[in-house]
Amino acid sequence: MASKTPESLDALMSQLEKLPGIGPRSAGRLAHHLLRVPASEAIALADAIRTVRERIRPCSQCRAPSESDPCAICSDETRDRSVLLVVETPRDLNAVEAAGSYGGLYFVLGARLSPLEGVDARALELGSLATRLAGDEVREVCIGTNPDLEGDGTALAIIDAVAGVPRAEPARVTRLARGLPTGGQIEYQNASVIADAFEGRRSVLDTP
Repeated sequence: MASKTPESLDALMSQLEKLPGIGPRSAGRLAHHLLRVPASEAIALADAIRTVRERIRPCSQCRAPSESDPCAICSDETRDRSVLLVVETPRDLNAVEAAGSYGGLYFVLGARLSPLEGVDARALELGSLATRLAGDEVREVCIGTNPDLEGDGTALAIIDAVAGVPRAEPARVTRLARGLPTGGQIEYQNASVIADAFEGRRSVLDTP
């Protein structure tokens, strides 16, 4: 039986359904919402999508999306250029920046190792990372991948890439601390979190 939905509406729902977390029903609700709002509002959304695709490019230094190259962070001379934080996504970068406790530079992988999804080391831009480390300006590479199976595998790939960069002095490699979250209760944490907390424990009282 032929669809009773107009062809153009069908096409819109098909495109919306390709978005992460959007199934057929959600796509249908969004499509009909766009039909109900004023035409100017729907066109403004289309224009915003077109503009961001035309203007945003990966920064040649950190790979974060930006309208300028280098981006605002990489071109900021007040940042500590000796420390490079490697994160998985631009959203991770934004979260760290929002915390306001880090003043170094970044490198955005844009992906993480996930064999089940067919994502291997070639998707991680590790060659660009190696190029970034070729000089001696960066003295510490801090790994900021997520504390899960894929994040741990990605961290190992980063460590291998850093170790393979010829330098006069090897860069120090660190990883963001892991363990019990602030405000969390021990009884509700899984074994991996508790194990990380023990491994990363620190002294709070100096003893002779």
